[in-house]
Amino acid sequence: MIKVVDKLLLFLYSIVIGAVSVFMASLAFGWISRELLSDMLTDFYRYDSVSITIGVIGVILFLLSLRFFFVSLARGSASSQSIDQRTEFGDIRISIETIENLSLKAASKQRGVKDLRARVRASDAGLEIVLRAVVDGEHSIPTLTEDIQRAVKTHIEDITGIPVINVAVFVANVIQANTFKSRVE
Repeated sequence: MIKVVDKLLLFLYSIVIGAVSVFMASLAFGWISRELLSDMLTDFYRYDSVSITIGVIGVILFLLSLRFFFVSLARGSASSQSIDQRTEFGDIRISIETIENLSLKAASKQRGVKDLRARVRASDAGLEIVLRAVVDGEHSIPTLTEDIQRAVKTHIEDITGIPVINVAVFVANVIQANTFKSRVE
């Protein structure tokens, strides 16, 4: 939701800055006469409502500028979600997407799993992995989910060296295996 609001504000901000730049170019190239500019400034100081409106617009533009400045700094560091580790040889960065793909690889090797999705969250204690699975219904679901949890935990810890504190498996659905009976006549 915040991204949508930021995009809308950025759009409006761009329109206002575009209008101001056209006004400044018009002044620089003489497209607005000195008399017209003088009349504008006289009206600006003559009517309090115009002064207040221009002042409020200026404050809003300044606040929007600050907002976009801080958003640009914050998104730079959070754009690539990764887990950072330091070794004696240097830094290691493993993306969350890599952990998700490794989780899917380990879980898909289990018999009875038909469709998988993974979501990984990193905390100071370790990784929390949530898997959404569709199973075939021919295997025991508690046994299958335990096998998935064990396989994913072991695989992730062996490959990445990052401790896995929780592997949650959500069985979203059971699908029927396609069994076709051949018809002999």
